[in-house]
Amino acid sequence: MKNTLKVERAIKNITQQQLADKIGVSRQTINAIESNKYVPSTVLALKMAKFFGKNVEAIFQLEKGE
Repeated sequence: MKNTLKVERAIKNITQQQLADKIGVSRQTINAIESNKYVPSTVLALKMAKFFGKNVEAIFQLEKGE
């Protein structure tokens, strides 16, 4: 699964830590998601989408074969 989380953060001009604080996770979790090392839970993906005011599909996309 790929994501545009880093781009969305840049648009809002917030750090990984600031996003983590807003949605209640660690900065390491945000880093792992951005690095495609961790796939967020449905609840976490929904929290991120809500924070950015977008649909989940606008931030997270399945790659071919997934």
